[in-house]
Amino acid sequence: MIDKAGFDGICTHFHTRADVEQWIGLARERGFVIEGQAFPRDVDDLRPALELAAEHEIHHLTIQLDVRPYDVASSLPILAGWQELSKEYGVPVLVETHRGMMTNDLWSTREMIDKLGDLPLLADLSHYVCGQEMTMPISPVNQAMITRILRHARGFHGRVSSAEQIQIEIGFPCHKPWVDQFSAWWAMGFSDWLARGAPGGSLTFTVELGPKPYAISGPDGNDLSNRWEDALRIREIVLGLWSRVSA
Repeated sequence: MIDKAGFDGICTHFHTRADVEQWIGLARERGFVIEGQAFPRDVDDLRPALELAAEHEIHHLTIQLDVRPYDVASSLPILAGWQELSKEYGVPVLVETHRGMMTNDLWSTREMIDKLGDLPLLADLSHYVCGQEMTMPISPVNQAMITRILRHARGFHGRVSSAEQIQIEIGFPCHKPWVDQFSAWWAMGFSDWLARGAPGGSLTFTVELGPKPYAISGPDGNDLSNRWEDALRIREIVLGLWSRVSA
């Protein structure tokens, strides 16, 4: 279904060898680009996922940092440790911007970038719009911080959020201003990546719509829109943005 829809790859968990072996052959047969996901709680907790990622030569591993140090200073040794492991295994490791994780707060993530100098990010901007309750029009302060995130983004997860909801229905007319805002950010991120990207590099954008009840649901517990149709529409939007920016 994913293949027939024209997607170029998949993103899924890299937990155990048994789990990965259930699907990776099918993905390889289709020529899919593979983005792995891991949820390490300390530095060495990332090793098993990296071993699998290196063995299967996937595009990169994105990590949700399932540890919440007291402050940024306590986060830095962990982040540095994961960067060293990335070099050791030869697998790019992208730190996902995500609520409830080490990168929960936009201000502290900005400080992590300041302290480390470089922090390869997997930018999911929906978490910051909702988590920081950004309102329209976007303030200059928030825009400046989002720009910092985009300048360190080496991949994207794509859904559209608002100040109140983590995943809004992109086809509702009332949500069009947010769709336009996210589209502008994604285009900005693509342009920045192209300006600094190495020749022959590739950028991934994962359409990531969470299953019910991730979005607001109706009284029957189901989504208010068709998630598959929304995913296809986001794909169209992103390809259009990429075509315009890269041209």
